[in-house]
Amino acid sequence: MLQLFILLLCCGILVSGLLAVTLKSVLAATVSAGLASLFAAVCYLLLGAPDVAMTEASIGSGLSTLMFLYAIRKTRDSDGDD
Repeated sequence: MLQLFILLLCCGILVSGLLAVTLKSVLAATVSAGLASLFAAVCYLLLGAPDVAMTEASIGSGLSTLMFLYAIRKTRDSDGDD
């Protein structure tokens, strides 16, 4: 049962990664990349590496996604100034 759940998470990582590459919207692609990182964190946790899972969840999924979203917001705000 655990192996099936890990396999589903790995498929979720692949689908989220493909969506991040193929989506036209930058915002949706960023959220999809963050979701792939979150799936990876859960996968690490189930595989018995809680320290790696916490690092991936906090930095990979949380901080980098927030930085990308902030950068998208700042660049969209500055487009209208010219």
